[in-house]
Amino acid sequence: MTGPQRAGTSGAGRGPATRVYAPDFLMELFRKPLDPGYEDAAARRRESPPPAGWRAASTRSVSLLVIVVVGFLFAVAYRQTVAEEPGRSTARAGLVAQIKEREAETDELAARADRLREEVGRQRDAALSGSQASRLRTLEAGTGLGRVRGDGVVVRLADAPVKDKNAVTGSSAGPPRVLYTDLQKVANDLWAAGAEAVAINGQRLTATSTIRAAGEAILVDFRPVTGPYEVAAVGPGSMRERFEDSRAAFLMRDLVESVGLSFQVREVDDLTLPAAPEPRLRYAEPSVSPSPLVSGSPVAPKSSPGPTGSGSSPSPSGGGR
Repeated sequence: MTGPQRAGTSGAGRGPATRVYAPDFLMELFRKPLDPGYEDAAARRRESPPPAGWRAASTRSVSLLVIVVVGFLFAVAYRQTVAEEPGRSTARAGLVAQIKEREAETDELAARADRLREEVGRQRDAALSGSQASRLRTLEAGTGLGRVRGDGVVVRLADAPVKDKNAVTGSSAGPPRVLYTDLQKVANDLWAAGAEAVAINGQRLTATSTIRAAGEAILVDFRPVTGPYEVAAVGPGSMRERFEDSRAAFLMRDLVESVGLSFQVREVDDLTLPAAPEPRLRYAEPSVSPSPLVSGSPVAPKSSPGPTGSGSSPSPSGGGR
């Protein structure tokens, strides 16, 4: 038995020995990264290439088709928008006309209500004694249901002027606007400064008045007011000085310097504030309770107060409105 032969040596009766390597897949992958099938396809494409203008022609055809379709869609959208524009303009103009007509009717009805209120006041003063009529007028002035006349202060607020267009975007930035919270602060600090009656653009404020926003509009007691806004107050001579030291005046002066809002305070002699519309009040009425049973008397048969009973029971809501 003989041992293994060395590489490169020859045994008895044999030729030179050859070295045998095991397959190394990792080295083969690095040496030939392209799959043989893809390599053969690339070789066939090099030997018989497709026509030179076929790919470019197909690309141009697809691009042209896409452009035609997009252009057709834009044309349809533009035609539909142009066709619907007269209808939208007509509807918008009709709504604006209706709003103006309703506002004119509301103003006319409000003026008529003021005239009737004055007539009722004259008839009432004629029927009552002098002291009673004077006390009633004082109560009306305090609650806002009576016209007030005297010296006072007018605070004027206005939006900032429109800024120039942006050089980059070409759009103009909207001006800083007076908010409903600004009117609330001014009115509250006028009350705190000693005001006896306050009105915003002629709308008298009462204990149940509201100042709120609806979109970009400001509503005072559900009636829109537009700028410039004038908050008028009737009160003592020291009211302006006390208001100038209030927080609302400090904030408004800061807005004047920072964003350009308009804020002015001036004293007015013989200022007249209109009366507020009479509120619609609701009164509670006591419910009618059943009479108690006398001790020792026969008990009447009870009826079920439930939904299946035939008798009636007192209203759980405490009576009608």
